[in-house]
Amino acid sequence: MAGTSRKGARHLILSTLLLVYLKAMKVLSMEAWAVTEWGSAHATFYGGADAQGTMGGACGYGNLYSIGYGVKSTALSNGLLNSGLSCGACFKIVCQLDGSKWCYPGKQIVVTATNACPPGSEGGWCNPPKLHFDLSYPMFAQLAQRVAGVIPVKYRRVPCERQGGIRFTMHGNPWFDYVLVHNVGGMGAVCSVSIKGHKTGWYPMSHNWGQFWSASAHLVGQDLSFQVRLCKGKTQEFYNVAPSNWGFGQTFEADYNFY
Repeated sequence: MAGTSRKGARHLILSTLLLVYLKAMKVLSMEAWAVTEWGSAHATFYGGADAQGTMGGACGYGNLYSIGYGVKSTALSNGLLNSGLSCGACFKIVCQLDGSKWCYPGKQIVVTATNACPPGSEGGWCNPPKLHFDLSYPMFAQLAQRVAGVIPVKYRRVPCERQGGIRFTMHGNPWFDYVLVHNVGGMGAVCSVSIKGHKTGWYPMSHNWGQFWSASAHLVGQDLSFQVRLCKGKTQEFYNVAPSNWGFGQTFEADYNFY
């Protein structure tokens, strides 16, 4: 009986170790930008105490206060930016207490990806293949003391909580639609967009840069609808978001979001 018991215990231990290994392999096999279990990275800060230096940037959002993201933002290294398709994604970040004495215990933040931290940036922290978050200073200050400069962090993708519906800002000209997609809920980052007028079918849009999408379609004078696919695979249609008298430079908000 004792031998059988020991054999059962060994089997349980081996099974547990196998599950831990498979779970680790699952995390490692995911693209860094898509990790929904904890991954490892480092973080710094930029933009000054008022975060004014974080405005604009590689995602195209412009003024982060007026667009609704405020200071809860971060720039991403190339390994996390996913060629700009991670723009709008939300990340939960915690400082690793066993890696820096400057971390505040028990603190965590959720930030939106709004910019790129390009290779060659000061300190080389954003050089490939490093995974790095360049946080707004107000967000870094919630995790660690400023003197730390660089901190080791754990991070994971989380759903974005937004106020109101998904928004579309129209740019371009009568023959070229150039649309910024923002205030996206759910997993936040958009990987595909189509546009249609009430007299046409769907026109697939090309990823231009950041979260700007473009299509050569003449849709002036028509109600506009959009089909949006998130990078985690969920697709949703947003019908009649813009009325037929829409104009370039205007922003239109849908009645709903990815919830």
